[in-house]
Amino acid sequence: MTLDPQVETVLGLIEQAGYPEFCELSPEDARALFDATVPKLDIRPESVFRWEERRIPGPGGEIPVRIYTPVEPAADAPLPVLVYFHGGGFVIGSLDSYDALCRAIANRAGCIVVSVDYRLAPEAKFPAAAEDCLAALDWVHDHADEIDADPTRIAVGGDSAGGNLAAVTALQARDRGGPALRLQLLIYPVLAGEPESESHHAFAEGLLLTRRNLLWFYDHYLNGPADRTDPRFAPLAADDLSALPETLLIVAGYDPLRDEGLAYGERLQAAGVTTEVSNYAGMVHGFVSMADAVDKGLEAIGQCAGALRRAFGTG
Repeated sequence: MTLDPQVETVLGLIEQAGYPEFCELSPEDARALFDATVPKLDIRPESVFRWEERRIPGPGGEIPVRIYTPVEPAADAPLPVLVYFHGGGFVIGSLDSYDALCRAIANRAGCIVVSVDYRLAPEAKFPAAAEDCLAALDWVHDHADEIDADPTRIAVGGDSAGGNLAAVTALQARDRGGPALRLQLLIYPVLAGEPESESHHAFAEGLLLTRRNLLWFYDHYLNGPADRTDPRFAPLAADDLSALPETLLIVAGYDPLRDEGLAYGERLQAAGVTTEVSNYAGMVHGFVSMADAVDKGLEAIGQCAGALRRAFGTG
């Protein structure tokens, strides 16, 4: 396994730019840096039929959401919907920094995408983000008619910390009996309570997501050691993974989070959950958000769209 040449080029450009690591900044400055750099690598924003912003009720106040509708819905044929949770280590990331990705998924999957601006740490620590994401899922289900969505065809998805939140939301929805989900889309997700796998140490430096940043994210999000064994942070700590929705789980070969993703995929399969695990061998964490510079990022978006279409019965 070798690092993809396109990824090497991107990493070289980032190194030349001399950006500080997030862990060297305040959370506010890290957010500003992330929002400023993502558009330089991300897929170009695409037009959609309609997009709008709303503020929906949440356990800690209103939650901003951005709703992307790819085509004009027919009155008698509401569209399936993906509830998407952005990445950023529970500390950074926003509706704006994931705007282009959500547009691309909506267009390729032919579904509405509801992007959720859950509360960030350290201002709102664990389990605030998980609570907001479950509340957003409930709102989408209960208000589906308002956004021309089909409440019987809902998926959850996200990348990195957002992948964690998608997995956690699927677990919570299962445990309380709904809403029923057609798919969970997990893109290089955080899944383990302790960052001590082989990949965590093998890829600790120089590959975009460093161990220093990862620990900084966790320290800001978690209240203390006990949170690391709570399935609302560490889905791998859940005793039972059965009866979860069909799953597409994407990992990157040079990602510190790779091994916990592979382990979760194995446990899902062992629990009888229909699960596709794709290891993009030459990729690094965040490669899907490099889709304008890295061909495999665009390929992964296409794979996500295909899985959604199959789960929704539209392709």
